[in-house]
Amino acid sequence: MTANSQAISVKLLRGLMRRTKKTPIAQRKLKKFSLRASKRGVAAKRLFDIIFSSLVLIVFSPFYLILALLIALSSPGPIFYVQQRVGKNYRTFNCLKFRTMIDNADEVLESMMAQSPQLREEFENNFKLKQDPRVTWIGRFLRLTSLDEFPQFWNVLKGDMSVVGPRPLVPEELYKYGDRIDKILTIRPGITGLWQVSGRNDIPYPQRVNIDVYYVNYYNCWLDWWIVFKTIGTIVFPRNNGAY
Repeated sequence: MTANSQAISVKLLRGLMRRTKKTPIAQRKLKKFSLRASKRGVAAKRLFDIIFSSLVLIVFSPFYLILALLIALSSPGPIFYVQQRVGKNYRTFNCLKFRTMIDNADEVLESMMAQSPQLREEFENNFKLKQDPRVTWIGRFLRLTSLDEFPQFWNVLKGDMSVVGPRPLVPEELYKYGDRIDKILTIRPGITGLWQVSGRNDIPYPQRVNIDVYYVNYYNCWLDWWIVFKTIGTIVFPRNNGAY
């Protein structure tokens, strides 16, 4: 969908809302028009996902190979880290990332939390540790620049994720969203999103939930492009965003 056609659709919808009376027939027509506009928006978003992710995977494939080599040299273990996430309509999928931690990270985490109640509280609140000793030297760079998430463009091509969307959640996080989780899971989670360009782990968890809900309610092509450009800026000019 072009910018002009989207603007025309919005104008038509607003005009129809002003002119229609509150009759069952008018309401049905308005509902059908809104549904068609929504389907066109979803189709345009999916088309953008396919084109953008394909270009990234092709153009940056030599860079991926270099990162894969550095990960292999940093510590023993696989190149990729696979974790189960919850996607659209509660469908689970295997989310891909470049491995940023030592190979036995889960076992080490359990040992760390058993010895430190403070670390356990931090992890249970955020599902991350800001100063995580399990992270490798190349892993710190990957996290700081968000390059660890680049393999997720394959998830986008498969239809598990979108380029831009709410955060992909692990099953243990769902309860934190309360009754708003049903709203969040009406669209695909994103590689990047409002949370990622707004401060990431520096944002309290309840505010992260509000950001995701806001995006689901108001996302459009212009907001997605703004988030994409902001994300590129964080990669080119990385800062300590709490991703460690």
